[in-house]
Amino acid sequence: MNYWISSKPDALKRTLKEVDLLTINESEIRQLAGEAGLVKAAKIVQAMGPKTIVVKQGSYGALMFNGHSVFSAPAYPLENVFDPTGAGDTFAGGFMGYLASTMNFSEEIMRKAVIFGSVMASLNVESFSLDRLRGLDYREIEGRYREFKRLTPF
Repeated sequence: MNYWISSKPDALKRTLKEVDLLTINESEIRQLAGEAGLVKAAKIVQAMGPKTIVVKQGSYGALMFNGHSVFSAPAYPLENVFDPTGAGDTFAGGFMGYLASTMNFSEEIMRKAVIFGSVMASLNVESFSLDRLRGLDYREIEGRYREFKRLTPF
């Protein structure tokens, strides 16, 4: 994303006009908007086209902006983080995967998708590369989701 923001901003802005949902990290949205304040940056980027923006904040969690509300989800607290590489991409995959499985884009479901993204990212960082994800079964994902739900009522 940094490449597109710095090298091809006009092409990126044309593309964003066609985007309904943007997943982006905190530094990227600030760079794209030219604004240090995260809430203000989200409003600026929403004006470029995306109806919903999910801002990944690493170990701090994620924020979802949809024009009329903001949803904040913490990162799942882990005692040991083995390898954070790819956590943001795993978050995005979990988020989009949940939406694709439901084909429901209501605010309630999108909030659940943020949690599923956080669940998947938390599982991914427990081992090197994709090792943890390779052996996962859905019961483990559901279990982590239930733990997350107890941790953060949503």
